[in-house]
Formats: sequence, C-alpha cells, structure tokens
Amino acid sequence: MKLSKLGVLAVLALIAAYVRIIYFTPIEALQGAAQKIFYVHLPSALMGFAAVGIAAVSGGLYLWLRDARLDRIAESAVEVGLVFLSAVLVTGPLWARPIWGTFWTWDARLTLTLFLWFILVGYVILRGAIENPELRARYSAVLAILGAILVPFIHLSVYLFRTLHPQPILIKPSAPSMPGDMVETMMISLGAFVLLFAWLLHERYLLAVQREHASEALERDDALVTSPVMAGRSA
Repeated sequence: MKLSKLGVLAVLALIAAYVRIIYFTPIEALQGAAQKIFYVHLPSALMGFAAVGIAAVSGGLYLWLRDARLDRIAESAVEVGLVFLSAVLVTGPLWARPIWGTFWTWDARLTLTLFLWFILVGYVILRGAIENPELRARYSAVLAILGAILVPFIHLSVYLFRTLHPQPILIKPSAPSMPGDMVETMMISLGAFVLLFAWLLHERYLLAVQREHASEALERDDALVTSPVMAGRSA
C-alpha cells in the first residue's frame, strides 16, 4: 500500500519518538528501563479514548441527521480505537510484570479498560451481523455512546477505588510529576501518535467509502440482471 503524505509523516514521527524514548530519555530511578513503556502506553490509551469519543459524537449526530457519512466516521473510529486499546492491553501487562510482579490484576482501571475493549469488539461484531444499513447504523450509534460513557470512569477510577494502578502523573490539574525531559519525550510521543491516529482514521474512512461504492455498484448490477427487459433478452 502506498503511503500518503500523512502516512509518511506519521511513520517519520514515530521513528523520531522511539529514538528519543530509547536513546535520549533518562531511565526512571525506581522502575528502570520498563518505565519507558509508558511513552507508548499512555498515548495509545489517549488515542483509544479519542476514537471512542469520535465514534460516540458521530453516532449521536447520525441518530439526529441520518447522514451515512457520520456512520462511516463512527465505524472507522471504532476500528482504529480497537487497535489502540489493544496496544494498551498489551503494553500495560508488559509494564506491570516487572513492577507489580504480575501481568494482570483485576483492579478498577484495568477491568474497565478491558470492558471497553469488549464493547468495541461487540460493535464490530454487531455491524457484521445486521444487514439493514439503517438499523445497523442506529444500533451501532447507541453502542458507541454507551462505550464513551465508560471513558471518564476509567480516568477517575484511580481516585474512586483502591487500585494498584498509579494516579495520573501527567494529565491532572497540578503540575506533571515528571522531570521536564520526560515530559518533553511524552509530548513528542503523543504528537507522533496523534499523526498515526489521524492517518489510520483517514485511511479507514476512505476504505469505508470505497466499500460503500462497491456495494452500490453490485446492487445496480444485480437489479439490471434481474430486470424484466434483461430477462427477456436473455430468454
């Protein structure tokens, strides 16, 4: 697949971010080199939550305006968000093992994130199970909105429940609990992930448009073949 300009920019930004993370960011004193997973884990989570938010807003607008483009945006956002949340659920245990001594614990934030991941998987399954486009779009919109309701609870779970997961050290009202060079690395990594997210969402939306055009073309061909005129000619 030929990369667009946005795709090339996203790849270059990711390379620059990883070089910065690996070679030019100090190792955290308590957690060691494992802490560097944080620079992938947090941006993946933020992009996943952003995708769910976009899907919920697009789905809600679809319920109001009945514009098929909004449904395509929501569908694309969910699938891209599923990729990023999968990265969260992979990098989290990899980081947890050397720090907590276990890959997984059923604390509030981890469990809610896994539940959100299952909602997105259910969204994808739902779209494949319903043939009627309008009915599929309506049900999908409702499911996306329900998924988005979970996002603020995931963020606040470390305040609401006793959990092994640390409280926010960057996204909080007070100053970041990180040295300045680590904050700079996180900002560079986050910028790279934003570009990656925008590129994947754009490409997935174009795929949805192409698939819709192909489906309409097949329907026209089927209608032409089964029309009385064509049936008479074939006879």
